[in-house]
Amino acid sequence: MTTPITHGIHHVGLTVSKLDESVEFFVSVLGWKEVRRDNDYPVVFVSDGSILLTLWAAQQEPPVPFNRKSGIGLHHLAFQVETAAALNDIHERLKQNGTPIEFPPQLVGPGPAQHTICYEPSGIRVEFFWPGN
Repeated sequence: MTTPITHGIHHVGLTVSKLDESVEFFVSVLGWKEVRRDNDYPVVFVSDGSILLTLWAAQQEPPVPFNRKSGIGLHHLAFQVETAAALNDIHERLKQNGTPIEFPPQLVGPGPAQHTICYEPSGIRVEFFWPGN
């Protein structure tokens, strides 16, 4: 068996069509922190303390939305939460913010794991997952 040459994820870069609204989603709705901003590119770095996201502004108008059923690329981005209560809290925050929700918290398979999926302002599918332990 070969030992992996990598160790975890340093960051994930996402191209977004609505930079300010996407930043607001992560900062205001999810409680992340804005780490750095470069208005010349433009790009904003946000973090929850464990993962760093780079949110790059799309450079072409109109931006081309990703189709998860036919496009090659990011199907969704999944974040783990600590408890079922945290998952329900995120769902309430999403509803209060008017965030499009694909489905509310539900069991994954027979459970007890649960998840919910929403769409951040640029249309990227975001999953929140509680492993049930």
